[in-house]
Amino acid sequence: MLHAPIHHTFAPHVTFRTVLRSLALILTPFRWKRGAAVESLRHALADTFHAEAFLFSSGREALLALLKALDLRAGEEVIIQGYTCVVLPNAIHATGAVTVYVDIDYHSLNMSVDAVEHAFTPRTRAVICQHTFGIPSDVSALRELCDRHHAVLIEDCAHVMPDPSGPSAISSRGDFILFSFGRDKAISGITGGAILSRKSDVSKRLKEEEDRATDLSSLRIARLLAYPATYFTARLLFAVGLGRIFLKCAQLLGLLVPILRREEKRGYMSPLLTRLPNACAALALDSFRHLRPINDHRRALTRFYLAEGRTRGWSLLSSISEDLPLQKFPLFTKNADRIRRSLKRQNIHLDDGWTTCVVCPPSADPLLAAYDPQSDPEAEAACEKILTLPTHPTMTLSQARRLTEILDPLL
Repeated sequence: MLHAPIHHTFAPHVTFRTVLRSLALILTPFRWKRGAAVESLRHALADTFHAEAFLFSSGREALLALLKALDLRAGEEVIIQGYTCVVLPNAIHATGAVTVYVDIDYHSLNMSVDAVEHAFTPRTRAVICQHTFGIPSDVSALRELCDRHHAVLIEDCAHVMPDPSGPSAISSRGDFILFSFGRDKAISGITGGAILSRKSDVSKRLKEEEDRATDLSSLRIARLLAYPATYFTARLLFAVGLGRIFLKCAQLLGLLVPILRREEKRGYMSPLLTRLPNACAALALDSFRHLRPINDHRRALTRFYLAEGRTRGWSLLSSISEDLPLQKFPLFTKNADRIRRSLKRQNIHLDDGWTTCVVCPPSADPLLAAYDPQSDPEAEAACEKILTLPTHPTMTLSQARRLTEILDPLL
């Protein structure tokens, strides 16, 4: 008997309700590019996080808009961590600025405060603080460092969107907050991103960047809106062994929009910005209105994996606590890649793009992202040993139980 797939990436936010909403949007093309949903989402984010919100068609474009608004000059530096996504250095390099990588704390997967302190130079303009998988970074210490060195602090919240249940540190200390509304993020609009600004002078320039941004093409928006129905169907077909064939056919028909284009994996990002489509804003807004139950579901799975890991003697990260709405649950093992291959034969797909690479995904070229091999040993060790377990909204507790039962003998 085949089981439904356990996964990270097969439309993790998509329910039957999402499919119906996206199909309804497909049938109203006059709402695709402009409409009330964009402003409703903007106000909801601004009111929740007490900052001005600016919306773009992806998180990486939102970051690029911010770096442009900061008026970064060629040769100025932005500090980021090793073990990050290639879109961050791409955005920095698109402005002509320099990426400075620092090592991580092995048990938080976030940038080491000591490493950041040693990386500051007179040319440092910003620190991008990543809350990896929803594990809070030490924003208080980084805030103090940035104030001392007259640099701005950007909180990268692509993996997490906090609610009133915490963790309270996330999004609390940054001059700017970056959110992504991608397919597997804290909330999803299929695509989209936001920069929230707490500096009025930069907010003015961010508005100018958003006003200059162009619309995505109608064809691209249509392909994005087809994503929920396509992957919802694929998930069902994986249970009978036909999911891979279906997705291949969808790819040949041009229905699938890649998360990363080939040129992005090779270190290039276009300097042109595009707006968040109103249709995607509508989906993101609906997801945002359900943020608390989404995060509560993630917290429940975090607690389950923690309890199982402690009982079974797994190698757990000491920084994970039960109140965290993790985007995925990380643990360490010596044979992570072999275990993923073994699990795939049982319809368990734990490849998520964040393994075996310091600049993710593995298909990205770290040299073209200006990463110096062996410069961040903790990050390089962690990415080889990491195995992540799903916590997304369509991952059920019964699936988590099945996963742990199958996984335990392999660890």
